[in-house]
Amino acid sequence: MNYHNITKDDMLNGDGLRVVLWVAGCTHHCKNCQNPITWDVAGGLPFDKEAEDELFEALDKPYISGITFSGGDPLHFLNRDEVFRLVKKCREMFPQKTIWIYTGYLWDDVKDCKGLELADVLVDGEFEEKLKDNNLHWVGSSNQKIIDIKQSLKTGEIVLYHTTSYQEA
Repeated sequence: MNYHNITKDDMLNGDGLRVVLWVAGCTHHCKNCQNPITWDVAGGLPFDKEAEDELFEALDKPYISGITFSGGDPLHFLNRDEVFRLVKKCREMFPQKTIWIYTGYLWDDVKDCKGLELADVLVDGEFEEKLKDNNLHWVGSSNQKIIDIKQSLKTGEIVLYHTTSYQEA
């Protein structure tokens, strides 16, 4: 897997202060995508041990709420194994921190991915320029859903994420 950046202290890509791993590779090619540079799966840098160490060192800060996987598309078929390996490692090392995944795929297309159950929130759907809404939190267009993964898998229906569901737990 390749990546473009590790953002630390991010407040825009999920609840709380987060670390964001920006992976390479996306086939959705949404019109007016905010990160078209990340589309090429061979772009960026190889995600090696040094990058992984940097990622987990940033996550180890007590004020960090969790990690967000974005891109590109973390659920691009060439990224899934490595992303879910990292999700598993994050869950083991930092069970109290939340794990968010942004994808252009829809819930029904990815809900059966092995490892998804270890994450907390999935933001699904392609960015659609005609549905762009700057007033929405954590999404670029109104078709995108912020999904509570655990509750959705439990009920068999999409359950939208509510900030308090993890703060009260």
